[in-house]
Amino acid sequence: MNHTRRAVLEGLGGTGLAAALSMSFATAARAEATPDFGPNVFIVDPDMPAATVQARVNAIFGEQERAHFTDARHAILFMPGRHAVDVNVGFFTQVAGLGRLPGDVVIDGHVHAEADWANGMALVNFWRGVENLSIRPADGADRWAVSQAAPYRRVHLRGDLALDDGGWSSGGFMADCRIDGTVRSGTQQQWFTRNSRIDGWQGANWNMMFTGVAGAPKTSFPRPPYTSLPTVPVIREKPFLHVTRAGKWAVFVPAVRHDARGTSWAEGAPAGRSIALSRFLIAHPDTPIAAINAALALGKHLLLTPGIYRIREPLRIAHADTVVLGLGLATLLAEQGSAAIVVADVSGVTIAGLLIDAGPVETPVLVQIGPRDSKRDHSRNPTLLADLFFRVGGATIGKTQTCLEINSHHAIGDHLWIWRADHGDKEAGDRGGGRVHVGWTESTADQGLIVNGDDVTIHGLFVEHFQKYQVIWNGERGRTYFYQCELPYDPPSQAAYMAGATRGWAAYKVADTVTTHEATGLGIYANFTADPSIVLESAIEAPRRPGVRFASITTISLGTGKGTIAHLVNGVGAAARPGAVRQTQTRYP
Repeated sequence: MNHTRRAVLEGLGGTGLAAALSMSFATAARAEATPDFGPNVFIVDPDMPAATVQARVNAIFGEQERAHFTDARHAILFMPGRHAVDVNVGFFTQVAGLGRLPGDVVIDGHVHAEADWANGMALVNFWRGVENLSIRPADGADRWAVSQAAPYRRVHLRGDLALDDGGWSSGGFMADCRIDGTVRSGTQQQWFTRNSRIDGWQGANWNMMFTGVAGAPKTSFPRPPYTSLPTVPVIREKPFLHVTRAGKWAVFVPAVRHDARGTSWAEGAPAGRSIALSRFLIAHPDTPIAAINAALALGKHLLLTPGIYRIREPLRIAHADTVVLGLGLATLLAEQGSAAIVVADVSGVTIAGLLIDAGPVETPVLVQIGPRDSKRDHSRNPTLLADLFFRVGGATIGKTQTCLEINSHHAIGDHLWIWRADHGDKEAGDRGGGRVHVGWTESTADQGLIVNGDDVTIHGLFVEHFQKYQVIWNGERGRTYFYQCELPYDPPSQAAYMAGATRGWAAYKVADTVTTHEATGLGIYANFTADPSIVLESAIEAPRRPGVRFASITTISLGTGKGTIAHLVNGVGAAARPGAVRQTQTRYP
């Protein structure tokens, strides 16, 4: 027995033992040549000298700790086995295990996100992620102090988990995780946990939601603001890169689950299919878009390595079951008014692990899932959008009408952050780099999300700062589980922020034609810093029908009261305003 297997067998029990037994393929994996993932993917083998690994990990973090608007992208991928390392995760960095189960990769140390660089304030600790590994901290605790676009997925943490670093933090996402200790949310304003198992939870501020989570606190909204649903009606977990027992590189695509509770891997390897990496085009930022589209047209899948891809014609997906997977938050920058991705009305497409950037020429729609006349039934094989993030402004001037338009029926969203930037690269501005690419007339976008398809379900939806409706939902039988929205900071006046005769644009708009819709766990916040006298009439606008329902709704006027949200839903509910900054409603109607 080699030393890696012996250490794992001695240190793990239960399902961990079963996972450890599969580690015999770690050595075999090295028999196949490592694919060319480019210079910004660091693959860590358990036989590498620990000091060498730690030095490289530290160097990546040193580059990325403060790099809020950098073009650099990194992925740190751990081969199956046991690793003694401390991984501090900075901006635009993905840390992932390459096993079939989380226990195949064991980190004897920490994998953590801190906010030291911002004096403990994790409000902008965005764009990073950890997935598919087991963490064994010697002190029995780890920290993941993050805000949006920082997924914690498929992790087995053998200890407690803190979600803050002393200062404020603003929302996060955890899914398919096992936390052996207590999760302490601290200053987290809101948090969404899905299909996990935890041994305890402490803390709450505005909006904490749990779906399909064993060990979650019972619903007690609004005091404390916990909302717990026992199961998840439909979900497909995010695909992940791994090495097989035969040492082959592949991407595992989990199967759809219905009425799911707990992790997908609690009983061992979950259902799904493993696709050989040879069936993927491994793209690099300098790969011509025409070559990528030619491969997609032939039925190839697509793996995008870390970097910035300048898109002057959209990636076109026309084959069912196509997988598009990004490493290290690979970023598509739409140029010359082009869309970034266009998907035909086909079943089972997966788009995961990408950041989509708007460019300076206005794009009508950045990502379109199905054409607007989509009619097919995809209930047996839904499309999945997972860890899909959008940015308008901040890093560059950005202009679009709509970031994401979902026209296909039965699509699933799982962690979407759709952001019109409220701030830019301040350090670049201070150095004389000019404007920071934000502002009411500089980086513009009407709405973040439009849903036209029927039976669309979204888990963990974050949409912020758009200039009209944040979300427009036209499809029937839509479902949203957790919604976080800050309204735009920068409307210059009430006159500039009117939806016809109505004061302001609702944060969540369900079309008058819809007969059935449900959304649970909604937090909507006003911070009208340019003109604090602005009023939004209703945070949510929807048809007054028995089939249209909302639960666990929160509105807040931030700071000392920067603006007013007059009502929660359809003119109902008290105003969130200076002096009465927070309002809640358990159910509507």
